[in-house]
Amino acid sequence: MHTRLSLLPSCLLLLVLALSGPSANASPDAFPTDLFGYRQSLQNDTTIFGQWIQVLERHILLDVPEGDCSAKKLNRCHLRNWLSFLGTLKHLSRAEQLDAVNRYANQKPYILDIDNYGVEDYWAVPKEFLYNNGDCEDYAITKMFSLRWLGFAPDELRIVVLQDTNLRIPHAVLAVASHKDILILDNQIQEVISHHKIVHYAPVYSINENHWWIHYTN
Repeated sequence: MHTRLSLLPSCLLLLVLALSGPSANASPDAFPTDLFGYRQSLQNDTTIFGQWIQVLERHILLDVPEGDCSAKKLNRCHLRNWLSFLGTLKHLSRAEQLDAVNRYANQKPYILDIDNYGVEDYWAVPKEFLYNNGDCEDYAITKMFSLRWLGFAPDELRIVVLQDTNLRIPHAVLAVASHKDILILDNQIQEVISHHKIVHYAPVYSINENHWWIHYTN
C-alpha cells in the first residue's frame, strides 16, 4: 500500500481545507511554485511530521555492523555497494545522475510496510531500504539522500506526498528543481520527467530537511 493520507497530521488536514485563496508565502529557495499546477504555502514547523524527523535522525545515527554481502542481515558491505555506485556518478552531468539514481532505486522490489516492519506506514532510511526494499516513500527517500551525497542542495529536493487521481490512491515521489522546471523521480516511472507531463497527480504536501509546503488549488 502507498503512503496513507489518513496518517497526515490533523493540523495539516485543517490547513489544507482552509487554504482556498492566494498565499502571501513564498519558498525560501529557487524551487518553482507550481508543482503539478498547484499553488503552495510555505510552512516552517516540520516537527509535526514525526516519521520524517525520525528519518533524518536514523539516517545519521542508525548503526550498521560489519559483515559480508552474502549475509541475510544488513551490514556495511551492503552500504559500501551503494556508496560505490554513487561514486561512479560523481563526474556525470546532473541529468545523468538523476537518471542513474532513479533507475538504481527503482530496481528494488516493492514491499508493503506491514510485511517489512509489521506496521501500516513506516518511512525507511537508505540503510533499511537498500536491504529490506520498501514502498513509494522509501524509494523517494533513498533517491533524496543519494542526490544529497552527490552534492544536490537541500532546497533543490522535496519528498512529495500526493494523490494519484487515476488509481485513486496516495503515492509519494521525489521532486527536484532544475532550471525553472521540476523533475519527478517516481518508482512507477523509469524515466525522469517534468512535472508538466504528469496530469494525474494532486500534491497534498511536500517536505525537505528545512521546510514543508501545503499544495492546493484556488
